[in-house]
Amino acid sequence: MKKQGIINAQLAGYIAGLGHKDVFMVVDGGMPIPRGVPIVDLALCGGVPTFKQVMDAVLAETEIEFYTLAKDIEEKNMPLLRYIQDKLQNVEYELIEHTELKKRSADVKFVIRTGEFTPYPNIIMRAGVAFKV
Repeated sequence: MKKQGIINAQLAGYIAGLGHKDVFMVVDGGMPIPRGVPIVDLALCGGVPTFKQVMDAVLAETEIEFYTLAKDIEEKNMPLLRYIQDKLQNVEYELIEHTELKKRSADVKFVIRTGEFTPYPNIIMRAGVAFKV
């Protein structure tokens, strides 16, 4: 039995399968997921688990080199934006239109759905490498 880290078998497998430059998402409970994109649905009910809880677990096991957010987060959810920037210090990012973020979600390897019920907590992350290049 695995004794620490992510114990959700599906999610642990997807994370272990990430290669350099693969992209994946962590999203809120209402983000529409394009047909055909695998979903790790962790949502239990509104607010459970939170975006932060899921991100903390994912970031403990994943190297991120770039991320993308909807620019609306700056106006609608500044506390969460600060949290993301704090967790991904020195990682480049871009802010784009929410409609563009939804379009790009069709190209991710998988999506992790949380129970988050706050505005714009949807992030596309690109896997990096865990060694110096």
